[in-house]
Amino acid sequence: MPHPEAAPHIRLGLYQERSSAVTATITGTPTRTIHALLTIHGFEPLDEQTMVMARIDSEEPHYAEQAARALRAENITVDITPELREEIDTEWTWANYPMPWCSREEIREVSNDAQKIYDDIRHGRLIIQAHAHDGWTTVAVGTYREGPSIHLHGENHLRTESMRYDDPVEAITEFDRLYGDAVRPGPAPATSTEHEAEQARTSLPSTADTPTAPATPRLEDAHVAADGNHEALLNDFLESHGEWEKWRTWSDDTTHAIHEDQTLRIEHVHEAGAHETVWTVAAYETPVSDRMWVLTATSATPAPMLRGLLSHLADADISDTVLGSPVGEKTVTASTRPLSEAGWSHTVDGQGIRWTSPAGDAGVKFDAFAAQRPTQNLATWTIWGGTDPGHPDWTLTASPYTPSLLLADLSEMLAFETGPRQVPATSHQRLKGSTVTSPSVPAAASADHQPSRTR
Repeated sequence: MPHPEAAPHIRLGLYQERSSAVTATITGTPTRTIHALLTIHGFEPLDEQTMVMARIDSEEPHYAEQAARALRAENITVDITPELREEIDTEWTWANYPMPWCSREEIREVSNDAQKIYDDIRHGRLIIQAHAHDGWTTVAVGTYREGPSIHLHGENHLRTESMRYDDPVEAITEFDRLYGDAVRPGPAPATSTEHEAEQARTSLPSTADTPTAPATPRLEDAHVAADGNHEALLNDFLESHGEWEKWRTWSDDTTHAIHEDQTLRIEHVHEAGAHETVWTVAAYETPVSDRMWVLTATSATPAPMLRGLLSHLADADISDTVLGSPVGEKTVTASTRPLSEAGWSHTVDGQGIRWTSPAGDAGVKFDAFAAQRPTQNLATWTIWGGTDPGHPDWTLTASPYTPSLLLADLSEMLAFETGPRQVPATSHQRLKGSTVTSPSVPAAASADHQPSRTR
C-alpha cells in the first residue's frame, strides 16, 4: 500500500550569520499553504525547504513567536530551538532610544512602521525620487505607485513619514526647497543593516558569505597617533562629563552621545575611511525643534582639533548668534581672530574669504553664499589640513550659525596647537592680547536674511 505523505513540520531557529534573523526549516512535505502562511508573517523563501525572516529592526524573535502561535492554531507542528527561545524570552530595548516617551510596545509600533516603509521601497510599491543628508540623518521623497507622495526622515528602524502630499510635483519641489544643494537623485545607498538583511534573504545560513577584512589596515593620521585616537578621545570625554550619556546602534558601528538637556548630540562612526565623515555634532534650541547648527569632521582630523571641539561642548555653549540674524563681518572677525593674530594670510573673492597658514599646510574658508541659506545648514565654514587645498588630508565643516566662540576655539587650535605650529604657552598668551583687524566680508555675506522657519 502507498505510504501517506509525511505531515509538514516547521522548525524555527536563529540564522547563523545574523543573530536576530530567523529561519523556518520545513520537513515533511511542504505545501503552498505552508509557504503562504509563513510569507504572511514576514518569511521569504531561500529554497524549497527553508525560509527566512530578516528585518531592519532586530525584532525577528518577537514576530517569530507570533508566527508560531498562528501556525499552531492551524494545527501545524512548530518547534522553536533553545537559542531562539532564549532570544524570545529576553526583553531588550534600544539604549537611549531617541523617543524616550514610548513604551516597549510603542517602540515596536514605530519600528514596524519603518519596516513597512522599507518593504514598500524594496518591493517597488514606493518609488524614491530623491534623497539628502540633513547633517544628522537621511531624508527622502518618494511616491507610492497607487497613492500619495511622502517625505521620509531617518534610517532603518527610525525611518518615519514626515509629510504627505497629493501631488508628486509639489512633494519634490518642497523637498528641493528644504534641502537644496544636499539633494541627490534616487534612493540613498543601503545602510549596513539593510545590507545584512539582504544577505540573509539571499544566502542559506551554511553558505552565507562572511565579511572579508581589508587587505591593509587603515593608516591613522600622524597627529592622532601621537595624541590618542578618536575612540579614546570620545570615551574620555564621556567618562569625565556625566551630563552626557552614551548610547549605541544595534550594529555597534556608530556611537551616539546626547547632552542631558537633549539640545546637543554627537554621532561618531567607527572604522570609517580616511576622508569620510566620522564626527557629526548638532545643536537644537529645544529637544523637538529644528537644528540650529551642525558641524562635521573627517576621520583624519587631528586630535587637538577634536579636543578643542569636545572642550567647548562640555560647557554646553551652543549659540552666541541669534537665529535669523545675518552672518556678517562681526561674526567672521570673532571666529577667525586667532588666525589673524598668528599672521595667517587671507584672500577675498566673490565666493568668500580664505585664510592660509604661512607653511601652506592648513587653511580656513568662509563661504559667503552658503551663509545666505542658513536654514539648510550648508557648509559655510571649512577648516582643512594638508599640502593640497583641493584634496586635503582632513576637513572640518560647520554651518552658518555655529557659535563664533566655538569657531574661534577651533581656529586657535589650528593656528597654535597642531603639527609644527605648536608654540609655547607664554607666546600664545601674548598673541591673544593683540588686536588685528579681519578682512571685510564680501557683500554677499552682508545681505539681509530672511528669518529661519520651522518645518
